Amino acid sequence: MTQLIANTDGACRGNPGASAIGVIIKTASGQVIKSVCRAVGDMTNNQAEYHAVISALEEALKLGATDLALNADSELVVKQLNGQYRVKNPGLEQLYSRVKGLEAKFKSVKYRYIPRERNRDADALANQAFKK
Repeated sequence: MTQLIANTDGACRGNPGASAIGVIIKTASGQVIKSVCRAVGDMTNNQAEYHAVISALEEALKLGATDLALNADSELVVKQLNGQYRVKNPGLEQLYSRVKGLEAKFKSVKYRYIPRERNRDADALANQAFKK
C-alpha cells in the first residue's frame, strides 16, 4: 500500500477549548484501513486541525505509504501547508514544522481543501471523541 488517501478534521468546544481529532485513511480504491478518533486536550481549532494532519501522516507512515493525498476542510491549514499562506501564529509554527518533518519521509504528499460537507466522516469521528 504505497498510495493512500486521508481525510482529517479537528474539532473544538470553545476556541480555545476541549479539542479532538478525526482521521480516516483509505486505499486508492476507497477501502478504509485506519481511523483515529481521540481527544487532544485544550487548544484552538486550528491547532486541532494541525494535530489531525500530524496523526494522519504518522498513521500513513506506519501503514507503509510513500504517497499520500490528504483532504481537510480547514482552508487555513491547507493553504499554509501548500505555501499559499505564511504561518504567522506562534502557536501554529511548531505544529507546521512537525508536519513538514513528517512530510519529508514521503515521496509525495498533496494537501487539498474540501468543503465540510465532503468531510463528514472525519468530522463525525472528531465529534465522537467528545462523547468518550
